[in-house]
Amino acid sequence: QVQLVESGGGVVQAGGSLKLSCVAYGFRLEDYVMAWFRQVPGMERQFVANVYWSGTSTHYGDIGKGRFTISRVNAKNTVYLQMDSLTPEDTAVYYCARSYGGNLIMSSSYDYWGQGTQVTVSS
Repeated sequence: QVQLVESGGGVVQAGGSLKLSCVAYGFRLEDYVMAWFRQVPGMERQFVANVYWSGTSTHYGDIGKGRFTISRVNAKNTVYLQMDSLTPEDTAVYYCARSYGGNLIMSSSYDYWGQGTQVTVSS
């Protein structure tokens, strides 16, 4: 059974850092492009970043350029999102997702999602 389990969210002060983890179950992580999205209530999910199969190629949305780093360790079936210089505007639920192809900045290109992990940045 395919499952994605995120962890690492929490409350942090502005300017601080958090590292999110996403453990994949039920499939070979190295066969898929993986991504992080985030969502605040009443808004659509926003693309944060994705990482290609071996981890050598990454792509970032405007949200996290220069502040966030996506990575993966296929041997551990895990994808990470290191978030630095956090601001209150980064407060959201962060989701890990598996792509099946298509436009990889669109949430519709991802077929499995984790339950999300809450990140709250206080001012």
